[in-house]
Amino acid sequence: MKAVVLHQHGSVDNLTFEPSYRDPQVTEGHVVLKVGATSINYHDVFTCRGMPGIKVPLPIIPGLDVAGEVVEVGPGVDGWKAGDRVLVNPIHPQKGLMGEMLDGGMAEYCLASGKQLIRIPEGVTFEQAASLPVAYGTAHRMMFTNGHIKAGEKVLILGASGGVGTCCLFLAKMAGCEVIVASQAQDKLDKLKDLGADHGIFYDGFEKKIWEMYGKPHRRTFDGGVDVVVNFTGGDSWVPSMRSLKRGGRMLTCGATAGYDPKTDIRFIWTFELKILGSNSWTVQDLETLMEMIADGRLTPAIDRVLPLEQGREAVKILEDRAVLGKVIVRP
Repeated sequence: MKAVVLHQHGSVDNLTFEPSYRDPQVTEGHVVLKVGATSINYHDVFTCRGMPGIKVPLPIIPGLDVAGEVVEVGPGVDGWKAGDRVLVNPIHPQKGLMGEMLDGGMAEYCLASGKQLIRIPEGVTFEQAASLPVAYGTAHRMMFTNGHIKAGEKVLILGASGGVGTCCLFLAKMAGCEVIVASQAQDKLDKLKDLGADHGIFYDGFEKKIWEMYGKPHRRTFDGGVDVVVNFTGGDSWVPSMRSLKRGGRMLTCGATAGYDPKTDIRFIWTFELKILGSNSWTVQDLETLMEMIADGRLTPAIDRVLPLEQGREAVKILEDRAVLGKVIVRP
């Protein structure tokens, strides 16, 4: 089969397109899928670079988020048959993440456990389904299960132009929130406003812009600031995010793409009674709920572009360079 393969860590440039790679062989408890689409996540960039403490079994086919059609069913798999359209939950029950501990979706065919499969409802495309798990599933859990966002709240989203960020925007607007998005580029702010954002601000000094809009947070009166900051970037944005929150405000985080060890200031946490809420991955229920939202027209994933498998390396590079708004899809 055709596949995009990583043989050695170092950089995204180490990804190679191979027109004749080994085909997956069906095993007990597993199925072979004909891949319909896979979406790229920043985790794929980290896999290419190599991650401290994680030993990836090279060579590996990247791609965590996979949607496709069952073509072969192994012994011990119940409830699934050839022709079923499925989304793969990226977490394998024994081995870990697809595209990291076992071959992922950047290929024509893919092996997955029967326990990972989620049925794709009518009206949801492979591209839409593949957009969901890592980015949208995590966003749904962060915003609703742990973040408890509600109508009327002011929500500031950092890193709003990526997969997680655009989904947070959609979900916050769906909940009836006033949404402020931050970016370093005016064209991205314009596009995010087209997607429903109420306000767009630049990263530089963003906390002062929040103060101009809503007043400086007051530690006694609960005035000023925003109710929620979504921050999965970390780095230099961490303390300014705290300074943007009103008393009793909530910081929601699910990652640290700009640095996991930022300078912090504990005084803001206790003085303003801030709540820092972490979210780790997603549940099957998150993914099923999101597909129902797509099927009934409440949600349309933001897809920046769809590229052929032969351009798999370019797809990951585009994401690494943050030259996207929404998801990048690779389709065999």
